[in-house]
Amino acid sequence: QVQLVESGGGLVQAGGSLRLSCVASGRSFSSYAMGWFRQAPGKEREFVATISRSGDIIFYADSVKGRFTISRDNAKNTVYLQMNSLKPEDTAVYYCAALNGRPGSLARGVYDYWGQGTQVTVSS
Repeated sequence: QVQLVESGGGLVQAGGSLRLSCVASGRSFSSYAMGWFRQAPGKEREFVATISRSGDIIFYADSVKGRFTISRDNAKNTVYLQMNSLKPEDTAVYYCAALNGRPGSLARGVYDYWGQGTQVTVSS
């Protein structure tokens, strides 16, 4: 069992930055690939970024490529999402997720564990 707790969300103006953190407890964090997803009101949860267990394989959604950076610190059981040049359309609840047995995935249905989410609101 893995428990995930996100933090770092908030209200920011367009063009600003936020860094989200997701701390894992329970079984070995380094055994899991990690992902970030987001869900805006009235929309489905969508993929944002994923990182492999060692951090050597990373993928981003086209909508965030060049603006967001996913990273992890296995010694701290933490995965991060640095978000720069934020846009109003980035407004959503952001979730981290853990995946066992694969280097990462864009598909939300394959992830084994989810956090409770953190709200990010970008004002124009």
